[in-house]
Amino acid sequence: MNYSTLKQDIIAYSRQIGIDKIGFAGADVFETLKQRLLVSQALGYQSGFEEPDIEKRTDPALLVPKARSIISIALAYPSKLENPPKSTKDERRGIFCRASWGRDYHDVLRDRLRKLEAFIEEKLPEAKVKSMVDTGELSDRAVAERAGIGWSGKNCAIITKEFGSYVYLGEIVTNIPFEPDEAAENHCGTCNKCVDACPTGALVQGGQLNSQRCIAYLTQTKDFLPDEFRTKLGNRLYGCDTCQTVCPENKGKNFLLHEEMKPDPEVAKPKLKPLLTISNRDFKETFGPVSGSWRGKKPIQRNAIIALAHFKDQTALPALYDLLKDDPRPVIRGTAAWAVGKIGDDDSRSRLEAALAKETDSQVKEEIHKGLALLQKEY
Repeated sequence: MNYSTLKQDIIAYSRQIGIDKIGFAGADVFETLKQRLLVSQALGYQSGFEEPDIEKRTDPALLVPKARSIISIALAYPSKLENPPKSTKDERRGIFCRASWGRDYHDVLRDRLRKLEAFIEEKLPEAKVKSMVDTGELSDRAVAERAGIGWSGKNCAIITKEFGSYVYLGEIVTNIPFEPDEAAENHCGTCNKCVDACPTGALVQGGQLNSQRCIAYLTQTKDFLPDEFRTKLGNRLYGCDTCQTVCPENKGKNFLLHEEMKPDPEVAKPKLKPLLTISNRDFKETFGPVSGSWRGKKPIQRNAIIALAHFKDQTALPALYDLLKDDPRPVIRGTAAWAVGKIGDDDSRSRLEAALAKETDSQVKEEIHKGLALLQKEY
């Protein structure tokens, strides 16, 4: 088998099936990444969503015996909504991050990777292949950097020359000894805009992220959001794009190259108040196809409550009073109590006091006291 010819055949086929960039890397241990992950682990910077075994995250041979190469792919996604709906005083809206605008990218990339796997196995039946997207053991970004897809920016995203950082990444580990491509040249230079703009200081320094402070991570948690982050959330329902939108490499970059990634503006930027009472069935039907739904409706509802408090939307108070009184979930009751205090009207104090009198959960009681303290400041 002429592996050079096979590589060119794979590149040509990747274009046929809608892969925007493809690169080839060696399967050596990711030593630099390994050291970085050990430091992050020691500092408590990890999110908890990633593969916990650092050896598996950095040694491809543990995933595919006698691994020799990794094929990295990238698909560009749009950064702008066509005819975005307006957020009005009576109908405030939240926002999902751009990576969650179209059909769940895990499904889209897995489709392309499966086709690529089948193509390789047809050409070389004895080939061993293992593909992964996001939730796999390897770091998609480390693979993409080594394969020349782009460089690892100070915002901890892969930045491509063609599409900026608005790309989804996936990879295939294989025992085929492909000639590796050259890594991309880093163009961040002295620019520090992403680090300076990070709302919570999660970008500790260029290329180092404290995931525990990252809004993208915080929007996915299911517990009470720590106080210091509530005013930083704004109207974000899932994810955060700040470190991407301020990046000069992303200026003017907007590509809708894949029909599956075409966003529904009403899903990408939904009305907030209906989210407070949405049923499980309606949530799955409306938001189930996008990646931002993977943690279920509770984090989205909690974030919607915080967003309404951000807007001080008094039209939301009746719904918040109902949640405070009747919702069976302590996180939702408690966050509603805090939001009532943040927004406030003439009835808010009596509503909070009535809730406090019957509340049994200690954390919710604490949130009600926070709401009452906020009202004291306002009135």
